Amino acid sequence: ERQIVCKDVTAETLYDVLHDTSYRKKWDTNMIDTYDIGRLTVNADVGYYSWKCPSPLKNRDFVTMRSWLPLGNDYLIINYSVKHPQHPPKKDYVRAVSLLTGYLIQSNGANCSTLYYLTQVDPRGSLPKWVVNRVSQFVAPKAMRKIYKASLKYPEWKRKHNPTLKPWMFPEQNTLPCINVADLTVQRADSLENIDESGLSEEKTTQSDDEET
Repeated sequence: ERQIVCKDVTAETLYDVLHDTSYRKKWDTNMIDTYDIGRLTVNADVGYYSWKCPSPLKNRDFVTMRSWLPLGNDYLIINYSVKHPQHPPKKDYVRAVSLLTGYLIQSNGANCSTLYYLTQVDPRGSLPKWVVNRVSQFVAPKAMRKIYKASLKYPEWKRKHNPTLKPWMFPEQNTLPCINVADLTVQRADSLENIDESGLSEEKTTQSDDEET
């Protein structure tokens, strides 16, 4: 579990940033693609996300079911991996598994909030130790800082980009196709191909993870 105090950011803004896939393309420099697949209920949907892994590893992707809940002034978002018949594993990606990922956003007054982040992910494949160390030491804390920085800029960005469109707050705005829950099954890690990348050594990358887009 990790946490970050976000001064000058309301809990609602953090919540919006974590939901807004259009804005995610602006700040998530590791992301390759993300899109919503369909909705299950007014507060649950299924989506796709793929991200760049450090070279020479294969890139990873997820299909996850996400649900969210406002709790007074606080907010909760959780997701876990599912199998969707129209979105099987892709040839050039390793399908990773989110066993459980959660964000808890706690309001600390009018203009301050705390973001708590908990994740259990199986990246699939036998990964080298340098990758595991890098992810635990750098990637999660860096992601938290990126979310915070993105949240500071979000209100101004949103004013210029469909300011009233927030389907996660207003379900009547949601135009996603409905998904039958019977079509989904929980994605078990042991049913996916296991890729052995444990022998790969770290390459020097020219692009910084902190590069602004």
